[in-house]
Amino acid sequence: QVQLVESGGGLVQAGGRLRLSCAASGRAFSTYAMGWFRQAPGKEREFVAAISWSGGRTYYTDSVKGRFTISRDNAKNTVYLQMNSLKPEDTAVYYCAADMSRSRYLRENQYDYDYWGQGTQVTVSS
Repeated sequence: QVQLVESGGGLVQAGGRLRLSCAASGRAFSTYAMGWFRQAPGKEREFVAAISWSGGRTYYTDSVKGRFTISRDNAKNTVYLQMNSLKPEDTAVYYCAADMSRSRYLRENQYDYDYWGQGTQVTVSS
């Protein structure tokens, strides 16, 4: 079992920045990949970014490349999402998720992830 708790969401103006955190507990954090997803009102949940167990590999959806950075601190059992140059279209509930498969690939399909946090709201005003 893995428990995930997100924090760091809030209201920010367009062009601003936020850093989301996701604290994990349970199974050894350094053994599984992590991802961030988001869901805007009336839309499907979509992939944002993923990071390998070591932090050595990352993967982003095109719309956030160059603006968002995913990272992890295995000593703190925490994964981060640094979001810069935020846009109103980034408004969503953001979720972190754990991929326990030990796949060699970073995955963007939400159904490949095994555990989820409760989400944190990010609102970007124009």
